Amino acid sequence: MTNLGKLNRFFAAYTLSMAVFISGCSDGEPKVDGRWYTQSQVDNGKQLFLAQCANCHGASAQGTADWKKPLADGQYPPPPLDSTAHAWHHPLKGLKLTIQNGGIALGGTMPAFGDKLSEEDQNAVISFFQSKWPEEIYSAWIDRGGLQ
Repeated sequence: MTNLGKLNRFFAAYTLSMAVFISGCSDGEPKVDGRWYTQSQVDNGKQLFLAQCANCHGASAQGTADWKKPLADGQYPPPPLDSTAHAWHHPLKGLKLTIQNGGIALGGTMPAFGDKLSEEDQNAVISFFQSKWPEEIYSAWIDRGGLQ
């Protein structure tokens, strides 16, 4: 076989292997530790959370001090979303509904973000605060039907 023939075979094999590699990546970025979201979603969610949610829920989703005690007006302060409160009791669909519609209709003070955050953005915000959840909390959320 000539050098040109060897070179052509090499490029053909290289092209085929790159096509296989790229098609293997077509499913997208791998999920974070077997969770439903990717690291890109977490990174994007952090920026969105800091811009839209951190003023009330804290930069690390830690909520406010004494979040279980009502304020003078009878309203409760924003709870933590970092797993130390009840956010993990709610399925993904419920978390999105809370983001979309807020909590005012339920007697809370959280405004609606449905007109400010796309569904992709909502998923990113949720992925950010869920990334704060330890494995045992995330597993309990899954066991409760969190993805349904």
